[in-house]
Amino acid sequence: MIKKYLFLIFTLSLGIISGCKKSTSSTQGVSVLTQHNNNTRSGWNNHETLLTTSNVNVNQFGKQFSLPVDDQIFAQPLVVGHLHIDNGVHNVVYIATVNNTVYAYDGDTGRMYWKKNFTQPGMRPFKNTDMTGACGGHYEDFTGNIGIVGTPVIDKASNTIYFVTRSTTGSTFVQHLHAVNIVNGHEKSGSPVKISATYKGTGAGSQGNTITFNAQHENQRQGLTLVNGMVYMTFSSYCDWGPFHGWILGYDATTLNQQIVYNDTPNGYDGGLWESGMGMAADAQGNLYDVAGNGTVGVNGNPTSMDNRGESAVKLSQSGSSLKVNSYFTPYSYKELNQKDLDYGSLGALLIPNSNDFLTGGKDGNLYLLNKNQMGGYQSSSNNIRETIAIDSSAYLHSQPAYFKGKSKGYVYIWSENANLSAYSYDSTSERLNKNPITSTVKGPTGYNGAVLSVSSNGSKNNTGILWASYAWNCNANHKVCPGILRAFDASDITKQLWNNHQNYSRDGAGNYAKFSAPTVADGHVYLPTFSDKVVVYGLLK
Repeated sequence: MIKKYLFLIFTLSLGIISGCKKSTSSTQGVSVLTQHNNNTRSGWNNHETLLTTSNVNVNQFGKQFSLPVDDQIFAQPLVVGHLHIDNGVHNVVYIATVNNTVYAYDGDTGRMYWKKNFTQPGMRPFKNTDMTGACGGHYEDFTGNIGIVGTPVIDKASNTIYFVTRSTTGSTFVQHLHAVNIVNGHEKSGSPVKISATYKGTGAGSQGNTITFNAQHENQRQGLTLVNGMVYMTFSSYCDWGPFHGWILGYDATTLNQQIVYNDTPNGYDGGLWESGMGMAADAQGNLYDVAGNGTVGVNGNPTSMDNRGESAVKLSQSGSSLKVNSYFTPYSYKELNQKDLDYGSLGALLIPNSNDFLTGGKDGNLYLLNKNQMGGYQSSSNNIRETIAIDSSAYLHSQPAYFKGKSKGYVYIWSENANLSAYSYDSTSERLNKNPITSTVKGPTGYNGAVLSVSSNGSKNNTGILWASYAWNCNANHKVCPGILRAFDASDITKQLWNNHQNYSRDGAGNYAKFSAPTVADGHVYLPTFSDKVVVYGLLK
């Protein structure tokens, strides 16, 4: 009888412990504070100690729980590891929605710490129907609200998350930069700041030789960039609805005072910065690297003029209250690209880690490998760059690349629509990509949206590198909400698929694909954003 009683107590205690919602956080405490992990935009978490090529399979790995939100998620989820919150230390996931709402969830248990809507009082988020001149009045790139879209950025040292909201009355349109305490969701001093700017120029929409930032027309699509105490945001358009320009605005991260205003086509038009949602890259010195998807090149028939740098990759540094072009590359075919809407930069740009190389790509189906310090400028009949690699004529490169370095080789991964997943080995000595990639035979994305990629590994240890790919399943996500799929491959040999969330769909299915929002891998979990109003959390099954 005593033995039975003790066994009952022991069994109950195990049940209480295993069902406890407020468990301690993972022994890992990795943070993902910006779009694609860092300012190179590599998408690589090289501190993942739990997930390996041996245990990511349908028997050991799958859906653990979901984090419900109030609308679609275009921004990549961010993670702060081992944060002091709620009288403990926890791994916390931050999710922003197009309803201008931000959530803070426990990444290990799913417990919500706080949520807050940041729409301006008396207003609502922008909607796709507000873009009355975009796509002839039938704008479908968004299917409803257009609130927070660009991925926020977090400064862990000050416990601050920065993001851009859009609010409207239906006739008045405003955008705001917010700086919010990640522990409690409260606005920091001076937050929010209404986004406004002017720039000297005679370009589209100018009045009196001055161009004024148009909050309704300018689309804050790229992830925010935090470097050397400055928060940067960039802008493009809604379906090329003019007048618009490619703006880069920089704000002091502490005071929120505007420090930088740059316009890439001040005496022209367009020049939008969007890169399929990837953040503008930056180096440790604070130089910025970005690609304009279209727009005017040069002035008065001189394509080498620095005044207008549409359809170009640029390296920028601060010059007073603006930015200076230190180096640039414009494809010799820029006129054709612009006329046919074959945006340069539709492939999010990547600074290959520990190298001098900057990888870009466009809707012409080409990869362009540039020397980030001497990009190649402009030549009338050829491109003076490291490499041009043709993917496929039907590969428009609406996708996000990723990078991984194993024990012997580094790889750049590309999975465009209508093309195979490809792993291009990278030679750090010659600073070149092998033009004959390893390819997967797994059926990939179709239509006009490629895959968004992330990588996890435990440094360069064997059998830990995993490539994660999210894309629309058998559907063109360009103007539709589509079901999605998440796949995992051996990063050292992408011909080996390890797992996908359709193998046991009743357990692991996630719902609808989140356009241009990459999965976030941290602390033994994969956080998959969706358009089904939730982030689905995957991990090792217990």
